Amino acid sequence: MSVWLFVIILLLFAFLGAPLFTIIAAIGLYAFTSADIDTSALIIDLYKIADTPTLIAIPLFTFAGYLLAESKAPKRLVDLAQALFGWMPAGLAIVALVTCAMFTAFTGASGVTIVALGGLLYPILLKEKYPEQFSLGLVTASGSIGLLFPPSLPIILYGFVANVSIDKLFVAGLIPGLILIAFLSIYSLRVSIKAKVPKMPFEWKNVTRALRASAWELPLPFIVIGGIYGGAFTATEAAAITAFYAFVVEVFIYKDLHFFRDLPRVMKRSMILVGAILMILGSALGLMNYLIDQQVPQRLFEIVSQQISSKITFLLILNGFLIIIGMMMEIFSAIVSVPLILPIAQQFGIDPVHLGIIFLTNLELGYLMPPMGLNLFLSSLRFEKSIFHLSKAVFWFIIMETVALLVITYVPELSLWLPRVLGTQ
Repeated sequence: MSVWLFVIILLLFAFLGAPLFTIIAAIGLYAFTSADIDTSALIIDLYKIADTPTLIAIPLFTFAGYLLAESKAPKRLVDLAQALFGWMPAGLAIVALVTCAMFTAFTGASGVTIVALGGLLYPILLKEKYPEQFSLGLVTASGSIGLLFPPSLPIILYGFVANVSIDKLFVAGLIPGLILIAFLSIYSLRVSIKAKVPKMPFEWKNVTRALRASAWELPLPFIVIGGIYGGAFTATEAAAITAFYAFVVEVFIYKDLHFFRDLPRVMKRSMILVGAILMILGSALGLMNYLIDQQVPQRLFEIVSQQISSKITFLLILNGFLIIIGMMMEIFSAIVSVPLILPIAQQFGIDPVHLGIIFLTNLELGYLMPPMGLNLFLSSLRFEKSIFHLSKAVFWFIIMETVALLVITYVPELSLWLPRVLGTQ
């Protein structure tokens, strides 16, 4: 009875909007107390997090992402991509996919992309004669497709929780991320041809003007990605370079952000997110220590292995489970399930790096799933459309992402080949 009463109380607090870390911590405290283990065991992981060298990458990348989101960087980025690729069939749609992917990679949040870039791209797509429902679906689906590209914050969190090299994960996500964009681009091309969308003429003056406008921001992804892939610096060092570069460019060169008026607000917003992430990680890892101590993953594997003997079947069930997780939880909260899934996946011979790419791709897809996908609600608020209308708009994007997910899941070399070739540690 006491267990059921505890569960009912937790569900009530969750329904009333209690922070997730308090729910996780409460479960951990109850579990340790029930097992006659000192509850200080839950706090030990907070100290472990503080001693982790890669920890500094989280606040630095988050700060850099918020600097870019609060400046006029999104508009400059769209103008440049449109000038370069707008002449292609479905050029503007592909521009939207690529720019949103790049922007999400730096901000680490689909909500920021939908608000900052979606509101900018949606009217442009309509103006260029793209169908309304397709345009709405595109900006909604594009909100999270950059999670596989460096310096994506969710990749860092997965590497931190799963104890996997972040540099290796950054490299591993490149090919699967491009495959995801390619599948959505193919669909966009089909819609563009069917709707007879006119192509923009290519003009060097537009390219020159856009290059001049974005001259200081354009090197950033090449510095970060090239530096990490080339082995010039680690992900943590890349975070410091990115944060400092974005700070100098947006505050002192472009002057989009005022040092005294805007900078404290951006710092406060970004660090509130970082604090929430660290609290969730600390409480979740503490709870996972209890589960591991009680051999819960081993018992789960025994149950799973009795019902499932095929790796292919396990991966299919894992995809379904992770899509549900992604539909019901935002990505920072969903990370807490990794320590439970990882030991079972390893028993089936799934590489932790490949699992990370599968994990993030599933969450991207879960964000679109009706009726509770996070991107649907964010897009509904931003564009004042009903969830039902948005569900119809993203239907074919869900189909294309599902096909891409299956390819990424069942061809592990797509994730593992590049890290092996580059010798990423």
